[in-house]
Amino acid sequence: MAGPSWHYEARAERSGRALVAGIDEVGRGSLAGPVVAAAVILRRDRPIEGLDDSKLIPPVRRERLARRVLEESVAVGLGLATPEEVESCNVLGATRIAMRRAIESLAVRPQHLLLDAVKLPEVDLPQESIIKGDQLSVSIAAASIVAKVLRDRVMGHYASAYPEFGFGANKGYGTPAHLRALARVGPSPIHRRTYKGVWGQGMLAFGR
Repeated sequence: MAGPSWHYEARAERSGRALVAGIDEVGRGSLAGPVVAAAVILRRDRPIEGLDDSKLIPPVRRERLARRVLEESVAVGLGLATPEEVESCNVLGATRIAMRRAIESLAVRPQHLLLDAVKLPEVDLPQESIIKGDQLSVSIAAASIVAKVLRDRVMGHYASAYPEFGFGANKGYGTPAHLRALARVGPSPIHRRTYKGVWGQGMLAFGR
């Protein structure tokens, strides 16, 4: 695959919508911590080389790219949904909450939205949902990178608060070491307690 391009952004621009925001989230599959979303309006006259799906980029380069996106973009917005919102609204609902907050925090109102496999019917803006959008659209890729870097930092903070779970390494995802910690001590305040991996392992701890 050639990597993300300006194809979707250019198509919106040809329709008279020049301010195109790419939106993506990180953390839907995690057992702990927030869902974090970013919305990014890139500048065509300041292209950023190397944008791609954040999962495909090594951490050091991802940090460097996130700084470039923050410095070179028309606007960047960030949004977060808490573990409590994930449980009360389900993860898709929480994802939409985080994405709406990211859009609302943009300093410039976008004219068109490009989203990674999600639709926001409650947002009154032209939008397009793209499967694997972070691998196809440069704007969504940029949002993916910024959201990933922010969420990793959040989970690094939680790693200090709850050192037994190794959040600095696993970012809240269900690694074997993380599951063993859940079975040993039960869930922390930032765990999504209704998630199967948390509920099942946590019950082992509570049953002792």
